[in-house]
Amino acid sequence: MKFADLHLHTVFSDGTSTPQELMDQAEKSGLAAVSVVDHDTVLALESSVKAGKEKNIEVLPGIELSAEYDGLEIHILGYLIDYKNKQLLEKLDFLKKNRIERIYKIVDKLKEQGIKIDPQTILSRVSNQGTVGRLHVARTMVKEGLVNSVFEAFQKYIGDKCPAYVLNFKLSPQESIKLIKSAGGIPVLAHPYILKRDDLIPIFADSGLMGLEAYYTEHSQSMVNSYLELAKRYNLLVTGGSDYHGDAKPEVKMGAVKIPYELVERLKEAKK
Repeated sequence: MKFADLHLHTVFSDGTSTPQELMDQAEKSGLAAVSVVDHDTVLALESSVKAGKEKNIEVLPGIELSAEYDGLEIHILGYLIDYKNKQLLEKLDFLKKNRIERIYKIVDKLKEQGIKIDPQTILSRVSNQGTVGRLHVARTMVKEGLVNSVFEAFQKYIGDKCPAYVLNFKLSPQESIKLIKSAGGIPVLAHPYILKRDDLIPIFADSGLMGLEAYYTEHSQSMVNSYLELAKRYNLLVTGGSDYHGDAKPEVKMGAVKIPYELVERLKEAKK
């Protein structure tokens, strides 16, 4: 039986693995298919697809778009996208600049908490013109001895609703869904348990959402069962993945969440 992990990140966003290293690990993990879904960027996809072919690993071109709705940060995964789509690339350029702006706002809020950090030090951690995020902030704080761990940085300062948290995303989930579809992709709600707002699922489904990430590292079996039921109720596809970030989140292993290849086939069928 073949398995897939459809939620992997590279150095082009907040992961620590290059596309080649990602495929090396995917091979060791016995995966037949993976999806690289970096945050608001597609820069890793071409090299990931190439590296995957060399190892006979199927790479589904993907992305994870950050959106804002009702005061919540919401992530919409896009699978099987045309990552050279002009409209998509133009919007991603805007989102990249928006993410940099967000870092400066986080740094200002950290200063109010007595934590001084140079935004350029954070931005220097970004590889190959990729996108910057909170994980870069947290890892910089650890490196400079301002906190003991990434977990502490999120728990005390930059996690949702913490003193230095900044939302500042310029896309709505509906706009994200539309953008993914315009690039020929399939929009899927990422790690829905984080939202604690299952009432939003039918709202997004009415806006064109096509899938739900039911299988996820932090989903208990009861959560998985619940999201499988919701996916069935609203006629949504089911996906899943580990949310692998390499050494940035060493506790999360690639392939920790393996989904049957049959779910990949359903994604492909829906794209047709």
